[in-house]
Amino acid sequence: MIVAHLDLDAFFAAVEELENPELRSKPLVVGGDPRGRGVVATANYEARRYGIQSAMSCAEALRRCRHAVFVRPRHSLYREYSRAVWRAVQEVVPTVERTGLDEGYLDLGEIARDFLEARRVAEAVQAAVRGSTSLTCSLGVASCKVVAKVGSDRRKPGGLTVVPPGREAAFLAPIDIRKLPGVGPKAEARMRTAGIETVGALAALGDEELRRLLPGKVGRLLRDRARGIDLRPLELDVERISISTEETFERDVADLEQLHDELRRMATRLAEHLASRKEAARTVTTKVRYPDFSIRSRSTTLPAGIDDAVTIGDLACALLDRALRDRPGPLRLVGVGVSNLEAYRQLALA
Repeated sequence: MIVAHLDLDAFFAAVEELENPELRSKPLVVGGDPRGRGVVATANYEARRYGIQSAMSCAEALRRCRHAVFVRPRHSLYREYSRAVWRAVQEVVPTVERTGLDEGYLDLGEIARDFLEARRVAEAVQAAVRGSTSLTCSLGVASCKVVAKVGSDRRKPGGLTVVPPGREAAFLAPIDIRKLPGVGPKAEARMRTAGIETVGALAALGDEELRRLLPGKVGRLLRDRARGIDLRPLELDVERISISTEETFERDVADLEQLHDELRRMATRLAEHLASRKEAARTVTTKVRYPDFSIRSRSTTLPAGIDDAVTIGDLACALLDRALRDRPGPLRLVGVGVSNLEAYRQLALA
């Protein structure tokens, strides 16, 4: 498994700075009324220099920085930016688990063969987000979710941390115990009372000591995470609104005939799948990935659904030709997808 955790940097504040560039040089707090009982939703990095952080009372934030600028959250605006971010991300990495407007997990393993390629994919994601929205994001890349999440916080803003397999426990060991996902205030207080200050100290606890300190399943779960063990898969939406198949080549392919042959093989598989579900598709999409991991896709939508391999293949090849006219070059991946699915209706003779 190769997974990345993506975290947009000071997301709400970054959006407000884009909407009003004059705010960029000022300590900015997005939250409630500092003269009331409001709390800080987020703060930009200028404000964080004064110790202002999320979940702090806005009154305390004002005490720490008297010239801070406070703005009320605009959640509908943030949702718009979030949608644009995830569209850009999925142009590079199709399979994601969104855990919030500003963060989520990416399945790099379906694209990258190893961690060296995974780094290049993660860099392509950062470039895609920056290019489409002007926002920056930080990523952690690892063999499991917990290490990837900790890694994404390591080099903010705009950072990238890659933890190769076998280095998970060593990477986590020096980190403060409160930064381990899953450690709540009560567990943190118990561990600090027992002198457990780092993730490595938790990882080193024996069974008996762990049972005394953190009894039950929670203790074992947290110790596993401290050791870099986390078997959770990505949680994905299982509703099928499209069907697709793709192929990553061992070596980049420039031969058009070979690419067409591959698309027609995929079209046959898709047609068989449609037939098994008694469905037809009105939209055919061809996806291509270049050696730099950038993606282009071309689609066509028909007035009536189709389910035969020849037609799907012909359309897929024509769409490939269009993509290569726009940007010629060898490809590391091609794919075909069908969507706008509908129940197949066979015409009956009167």
